[in-house]
Amino acid sequence: MRYPEAMNGDGRSQIPSLSTPPIAGAVEGTHPIRKRMKRCEVPGGVRFITFSCEHRLPLLGTPESCDLFARSLREGREKLGFRLLAWVAMPEHVHLLMIPPEGCTLAPVLKSIKLSMQQRIVRVLRLSGDPLALRLIRADGSTRFWQKGGGFDRNVRSDTELCKEIRYIHRNPVARGLVAAPDEWRWSSARWWSARHRGIEQDAHDVPCDWPPGDPRAWVMWEKFA
Repeated sequence: MRYPEAMNGDGRSQIPSLSTPPIAGAVEGTHPIRKRMKRCEVPGGVRFITFSCEHRLPLLGTPESCDLFARSLREGREKLGFRLLAWVAMPEHVHLLMIPPEGCTLAPVLKSIKLSMQQRIVRVLRLSGDPLALRLIRADGSTRFWQKGGGFDRNVRSDTELCKEIRYIHRNPVARGLVAAPDEWRWSSARWWSARHRGIEQDAHDVPCDWPPGDPRAWVMWEKFA
């Protein structure tokens, strides 16, 4: 696999074109057979992950809940040591593009992140008397915040696919009509990418991210991240 390693003579980023074809089912917005897929770990590989709220409820539909999500993601990155390349929090689902820590599988990382987010957001829902909290209570009295299972998870196998997924993640809020431009959505990495591309200081409230594999200079100059 090759990732951007150089810049063209005019200073623009050079995204190499590989002969590796896109993975079947990787078209934007379509993820067939995902419920039947088993996780295949590739050490040091980039993973595209999606997990949804229980019953597809808009549990991340308020600024407060999204802020709590971002806080948990920031703390998880610092504590667990995974590399976060791109992310977005939508009202009822989340997309992450990440690389698990060296020598660690993805499962415990996701479990820790999701549990931290669940505990914080459910607590707020209950204290505020939000009726959504009642819909999360199961017959045995326990609470389920995230849909059962590991969600959608696959390996990103080429630079072309990686670039597509970064752009897809950043444009999710725009596609839903929530904002006019990707960096207007507070709860995504589009703001981090935009700040790095323009050479300005990152907002203190934004979750820090990591450059994808390859030469960081090429990624800085890449203009099609959103």
